Amino acid sequence: MKLIGLQAPDLTVHVADQVSGTEARILAELREFWSDAAGHIASAADSRTASATDLVPLAAYRVVPPVLPEARVICIGLNYRAHHAEGSFKDQAFPEHPTLFARWTRSLTVGGAEIPVPSGERGLDWEGEIVAYVGDTLVDVDEQQALDAVVGYSTFNDITSRIAQKLTSQWILGKNGDNSGPLGPIVPSAELGHLDQGLRVQTRVNGETVQDGSTADIVYSVGSTLSLISRTFTLRPGDLLATGTPEGVGYTRTPEWLLQPGDTVEVEVEGLGTLTNTVVANSSRHT
Repeated sequence: MKLIGLQAPDLTVHVADQVSGTEARILAELREFWSDAAGHIASAADSRTASATDLVPLAAYRVVPPVLPEARVICIGLNYRAHHAEGSFKDQAFPEHPTLFARWTRSLTVGGAEIPVPSGERGLDWEGEIVAYVGDTLVDVDEQQALDAVVGYSTFNDITSRIAQKLTSQWILGKNGDNSGPLGPIVPSAELGHLDQGLRVQTRVNGETVQDGSTADIVYSVGSTLSLISRTFTLRPGDLLATGTPEGVGYTRTPEWLLQPGDTVEVEVEGLGTLTNTVVANSSRHT
């Protein structure tokens, strides 16, 4: 099952199961879906043999992230051991708790979208990742309760504006460029399993592999991180956790290698599929 968002001409957003490259089956309106995500997923799994009359053409809709506007997008920085070792923090030990930063939902987009290079940047950096989706309200939960609340995962590219990111000790500016957070379809956790099984995460730029890691290298698990967050603020259905990127980002290379207009970047995650986007010039932000 691959769950996507479909925006109708009247701007209503639905969550749908994409059954082919041209068709999908609508499950529920976005807010209705996240009111009982696990229930809608289970119901859809029980009825996947629906007839062709239940299908809608993708061409009649705009594909959008199946994400609530008010959802929190929480990201873990430096979560893969090898990525920590290649960057500017390599001489520091892993802290007891994960470094967390936030994205706004307006920075999110989907596969196929164009990603502009902001003014003042030498280019953009890739960060192939996996996102986990919270399906229940979480308050002061333990690690297992938090993991049980994860209803699905998707491929993610945490595209980063490195100059903006490094202007201050806070990373939010560099992590919220327009269209800088493409998401792939949600695959239910009941189908995928969880990240502790060691899923392969690859990123390619113009066909060349630049990242090739495994979630077995993760330090801060999904369950422990969501549990930690739930002690401070309530996690709600539809919130997202980006789990960090493996080694191989562009800014650590000699010479530096950043995405330029015309480049194609792909993130492929075992069991989740491939997410493909193109990079365009800053002028596209004004059109």
